[in-house]
Amino acid sequence: MDKAKKAFLLTLMHTFLISVAVSCIFPLVWMIMSSFKTYQEFNQIPADINTWRGFLHWFLPHKFNLANYISAWRDGNLGMYFLNSVIYTFLAVSGIVFVSSLAGFAFSRLEFWGRDFIFHLFLAAMMIPIPAGFVPLFVLLTKIHLVNTRLGYILAMINVGLSLSIYLFKTFFDNLPRDLEDAARIDGCSKLRIWWNVAFPLAAPATGVVIIFNALNVWNEFILAVIIFADKAKLPLQAGLMEFAGEHIGNEPLIMAGLTIAALPIIVVYLLMQKHIIKGITAGAMVG
Repeated sequence: MDKAKKAFLLTLMHTFLISVAVSCIFPLVWMIMSSFKTYQEFNQIPADINTWRGFLHWFLPHKFNLANYISAWRDGNLGMYFLNSVIYTFLAVSGIVFVSSLAGFAFSRLEFWGRDFIFHLFLAAMMIPIPAGFVPLFVLLTKIHLVNTRLGYILAMINVGLSLSIYLFKTFFDNLPRDLEDAARIDGCSKLRIWWNVAFPLAAPATGVVIIFNALNVWNEFILAVIIFADKAKLPLQAGLMEFAGEHIGNEPLIMAGLTIAALPIIVVYLLMQKHIIKGITAGAMVG
């Protein structure tokens, strides 16, 4: 009886999980399939759509046509927006890793006045919704003449990602054995060299988590880019998609191609590196 009950509960749980997975994956797959269709094919609904044969006839493209991708990339300027996002993501994530790893090491290993208070201010900043800081951030960028500049946007994105990243690095560095730092100090290493040669290389799991989380945030950021940039040529991909969709409203397959271009790179990166998320989050508990 217990085995039957356990089997029933497992079946029920797996059925629920599979249904949730299908409901999440189906819109993405439908978007990709629709991006290969022509406008006429997309709007053609078979009479027998309620059958499996009719559904597959509607769901799958008759042939994989790349015309929508070529048009979106070349005529819709998505190539320019895509390059902007690559640049912003690389520079912002690099800045976040550099600053937060240094700050996390300082909060973990250095003794200075107000250390705990300043660190708790960073933790408190994590409780504030990100859009709530856009107005003061815009005012600050205006006063230092960095509105509508790539540098201003990159600095703003670095600021957005610092709180969580500093917390992750500090938690990891807190669990590093002190003996490693003492051995490096005996060899003549300064605090900065200890960070660079000892602590930072060992923090690779935490670095992986910081890179993944912030790459997702920077790549998918939309609201801040619309606020800061007045020049369309500087827009990242997500904001550029709004311009693209507005210019081609009604042509759903073309818009689907643009959405696929925006979504697939970060999905691929996430799938390739997802194992590092759990590894990095749990690494702090296993370091000591």
